[in-house]
Amino acid sequence: MRNFLDKLYLGSAYFAAINLILILLIICTQMMARWTGFTFPGATAYAGYAMANSAFFALAHTLNQDGHIRVRILLNKLGANKKWGELWCYGIGSLLAVLFFYYACRGAYFSYIFNDVSQAEDALPMWIPQASMVLGTLVLAIAFLDKLYEFIFIGYSETEIKDDKAID
Repeated sequence: MRNFLDKLYLGSAYFAAINLILILLIICTQMMARWTGFTFPGATAYAGYAMANSAFFALAHTLNQDGHIRVRILLNKLGANKKWGELWCYGIGSLLAVLFFYYACRGAYFSYIFNDVSQAEDALPMWIPQASMVLGTLVLAIAFLDKLYEFIFIGYSETEIKDDKAID
């Protein structure tokens, strides 16, 4: 299971990177179209969708690599109760990630039901780019729940919070 989750997080990071490259390609294509007198309808909307994809899909991998900003100074000040602070952080993070996933699903579902379309020139149905947000938040929720499970059942490790001496 660990191998599958690590591959899922890494795959989502690669997808985020591909979307960053896609932003570059869309912007360059839009510039070339403008220079040659053509139009690229919806280019800014597509670049925005790719930007949202890159943000949401990068979150889980960043969490798995301990790259998110945590309140380490505050956790270090807890002393012996540091593990309870970590547990609280992972618990609240898991709850918020699951709620974020739920409301992202709900928003995409209502966009589908109401046939909500983009206000850009392309009039793309909004549930399509929102579906990628749903998948990104799902992977983030899985990552938070994975960290919470790891923290509770595998155990608290003093290496969980690195650089204790550098922050004090």
